[in-house]
Amino acid sequence: MLFSSFILSLAFSNIWSKWFISSSDYDAMVLSSVEEKMPTYIFYRLDSINDLGYEWIYIVYSPDFAPVREKMLYAATRATLRKLFGGGQIREEVFGTVPSDISLEGYKSHVVSQNAAVPLTFAEEELKMVKETETNHHINVNSKHQTVQGISFPISDEAIEKIEQMKSGSINYVQLAIDTNNETINLDNCLDTSVENLNSRFPLDHARYHLFLYKHSHEGDYLESIVFLYTMPGYKCPIKERMLYSSCKSTLLDVLEKMMGLTILRKLEITVGEDIVNDDFLYNEVHPPKNVVKTAFAKPKGPAKKGPRRLTKPATSTS
Repeated sequence: MLFSSFILSLAFSNIWSKWFISSSDYDAMVLSSVEEKMPTYIFYRLDSINDLGYEWIYIVYSPDFAPVREKMLYAATRATLRKLFGGGQIREEVFGTVPSDISLEGYKSHVVSQNAAVPLTFAEEELKMVKETETNHHINVNSKHQTVQGISFPISDEAIEKIEQMKSGSINYVQLAIDTNNETINLDNCLDTSVENLNSRFPLDHARYHLFLYKHSHEGDYLESIVFLYTMPGYKCPIKERMLYSSCKSTLLDVLEKMMGLTILRKLEITVGEDIVNDDFLYNEVHPPKNVVKTAFAKPKGPAKKGPRRLTKPATSTS
């Protein structure tokens, strides 16, 4: 509870103080003690006590339209006055340029801003979420917990059934989506699709996991290879959703490969709108072209030396 205040002004070298016993009207005590264009120092005593005694609010009022000389004088003596008064007794220091800044509402806003979390960038928020989800637990198909690699959500029975059908070759496409509210991985789409129509399966505003049975021929042999696609539409997707899909990817792959026995030949990350998935793209990913090492040009050797050169004297002419 606010208790009393001590007002100190350096204007024209005049110093005066006022003591208020009433604690019912902060604005009446503080705002009535300042002049519109005159800087002022105000010390307001609180009921709270620390080891040094009562705690105080140090209010510095310096209006924008005050004389330059006065503003410079107050700016130069602000830290000195705080030190002489006793920094250990000052709980808050409030600075204001208009009366509303040092009013009771202004003081409350100052306290809220001081205690508020530091604003973070997108990258810092993602890093914060990753650190919050890093812990060490065991991975299970039906478990929902955090792991070192990320987050593990349980897979729905319907999704498991369709994945088993893909494993047997009955279907060629399964799309999985994370339910952020229930924290589960559910089946979103399982209609058979071709390579040409695969891009149309990628949502433009949400991330998804895709399992595609790529049927093709390689060196005369017919092959069926399962490809895992993790599609992300850039920054159109909410941060929380981006973080969940990124954190769940590795644990989902562990479940699919180690527990369900699914053989995934390639794992690809696709940025929707930038990467185009077609037959040539998948073929080169499944069967990367071999790097043919070209032999560097060999410079032919010069003729073999027959020994050290002999010095010969030029013939002299005789008259």
